[in-house]
Amino acid sequence: MTTTTKNILLLTGVILLAVIPLLFVNGEFGGADGAAEEMIKELHPAYEPWFSSLLEPPPETESMLFALQAALGAGFIGYTIGLFKGRASKSKSQ
Repeated sequence: MTTTTKNILLLTGVILLAVIPLLFVNGEFGGADGAAEEMIKELHPAYEPWFSSLLEPPPETESMLFALQAALGAGFIGYTIGLFKGRASKSKSQ
């Protein structure tokens, strides 16, 4: 099996792992924001929010964007650590 074939299979697997759960989800995703909103309504029923969102994506999209943000942050941190480690080992070898 060639490297290109392995890479294509791995990429396909990653895409399937991301897409398949979204196809089979029937319920709503609950989050801290929804729980906090319910608690505020319970504790102070007369409370009115100062403003509302201009765009409110579905909960699945919010979860996916949060996961993407976490993955990009982890990738950036990993790249930075690898870069500094590579520079340190290069300077030691010279």
